[in-house]
Amino acid sequence: MTEAQTPLPYPFAAPPTIFHPSPQLAELREHRPVTPVTMPDGSPAWLVSRYADVRRVLTDARFSRAAAVGPGGPPKELGVLETESLIGMDPPDHTRMRRLVARAFTPRRVEQLRPWVTKLVDELLDDVEARPRPVDLARHFSTPFPIAVISELLGVPDHLRYLCKTWSDTMMGDWSRDPEGTQAAFDSFASMIDAKRAEPGDDLITALISASDDEDKLTERELVSVCVGVLIGGHETTTNQINMFLLTLLHHPEEFDRLRADLDTIPAAVEELTRFIQLGETGVMLPRVTTEEVELSGVTLPAGSAVLPAFVAANRDPAAFAAPDRLDLSRPENPHLGFGAGIHHCLGAQLARMELQEALRGLLRRLPNVRVAVPADELRFRQGMAVRTLESLPVTW
Repeated sequence: MTEAQTPLPYPFAAPPTIFHPSPQLAELREHRPVTPVTMPDGSPAWLVSRYADVRRVLTDARFSRAAAVGPGGPPKELGVLETESLIGMDPPDHTRMRRLVARAFTPRRVEQLRPWVTKLVDELLDDVEARPRPVDLARHFSTPFPIAVISELLGVPDHLRYLCKTWSDTMMGDWSRDPEGTQAAFDSFASMIDAKRAEPGDDLITALISASDDEDKLTERELVSVCVGVLIGGHETTTNQINMFLLTLLHHPEEFDRLRADLDTIPAAVEELTRFIQLGETGVMLPRVTTEEVELSGVTLPAGSAVLPAFVAANRDPAAFAAPDRLDLSRPENPHLGFGAGIHHCLGAQLARMELQEALRGLLRRLPNVRVAVPADELRFRQGMAVRTLESLPVTW
């Protein structure tokens, strides 16, 4: 067996800083772009690290998400959410459910929300400014902000929004360690949806409940799963993007100064920061399984192969991005994969973009001298989460 054929133990060791992915990924992208790895449970998989190959894995129907979450697939990251929500489906089920949910995330609907979102940012920052410093930005801004937005779209009652966050955190943790707790959280969502039947509103949950034609009708389990998936997907990554965006900007003061001097460049900055940061613990999320033999970068993957697309490595590929390890907020071309690609491209990408733009605009307008109030080595990520989640982010200004 040659070196290129020898499976590597996966996941790799954590990178030396939070601002760049594991250097092992760059080495593999250069020399072994499609490489065999061994998962913690001993199962084999293929790690894919070049931009073109990762994009193909995301867009080619022969790389199946449904097969990846079925029996014999790679270990699940999100428990039954992977099996029963949009992120774990292939067409035609994926097409049917996504068509229903997509009605809430049209560009027109997102832009209609922008004034309300801007007002919400100001209200939360009013509260932040009124608190004794340092203030935990994660607790008082970057967490409640996207929860409020996605809850508004879904129709989650105000008094349940922070309970939903608790349920969400439970289901984003390790399902195998706490199956009763995660099932209880799932059941709590189901009870909330039952209550919505009695008091419908102008919101996504009501619309999904009301779906009545034979082709689009959802089963009760599907209804709960898709609502849970939308709520978790609609706030968890955005919360952590806001935190990581700020940390990354503070780590690159020249770029931060340029942004503060011209807030009109915020949309481009959001795209570059999305490309640059690593959200998942490993930079690899949502594996696929080949449904037939496929060749990638000269490597033949047999049918039934587990495939791990390394998004963070693809977004640093010099074949796709000039000077990819440099943060460049004015980067003119930015076809990053931060929101995925293909049929599983993030359903709420436009909403997330708008939220991130308004969050950054508010922070830079209201707290232009914001800085982290503790040394970087004191910041901690919560363990056992699929997305890198800061325990807290103390800031002052």
